[in-house]
Amino acid sequence: MPSSTDAVTAEDLDLAVGLAVAALREAPDDAWDGKAGTLEWTCWETVEHLADDLFAYAAQLGPKAPPLNTEVPFVWASRRPGGPANVVHADRDAGPAGLLQVLDSCGGLLAAMVRTASPDVRAHHVFGASDGEGFAAMGILETVVHTHDLAEGLGLPWEPPADLCARVLRRLFPDAPRDTPPWPTVLWATGRGELPGRPRLTSWRWEGNPRS
Repeated sequence: MPSSTDAVTAEDLDLAVGLAVAALREAPDDAWDGKAGTLEWTCWETVEHLADDLFAYAAQLGPKAPPLNTEVPFVWASRRPGGPANVVHADRDAGPAGLLQVLDSCGGLLAAMVRTASPDVRAHHVFGASDGEGFAAMGILETVVHTHDLAEGLGLPWEPPADLCARVLRRLFPDAPRDTPPWPTVLWATGRGELPGRPRLTSWRWEGNPRS
């Protein structure tokens, strides 16, 4: 089991989502239909996808007996060919402020589920059945890397706290290097950057199963 200083918590998730929302509030209102970094989605679609990830992780932890072999069967649907398949879509009439409120809300849902989940709970994820801490770490990872994509597309600065990144790496990427700065290592581990002496990854995955 991770030590208390290594554990990823609901408070860490709250921090990551809060920092992301604060950074994205600085984007011009007319920039949201541009591409998010190297993704094929617009910045608006990418925030919806991120909110949907957080919602979906909360939903996996929600049943009294979480499924271990499948996702909770919500209907995920794309609004255009090539767009992200989501349950969560933001009302365009609410503008970017409404979009970011949707993101903040979904982050709050996942944080609440992490706080209330039994330490023994396990729920399905394609990268390994996970516990509440694992879903918190997944939510943080999705938040920091997709905010990186968004920051590239929106022309914004973005660098999450090193200690937060280090805890997520320990939880989800046990084989990632430990002698390199945590944030560049997160970008390398998710195929978004290079590290000295290491090629850029063309495929990647995390390990969702709880650490023993």
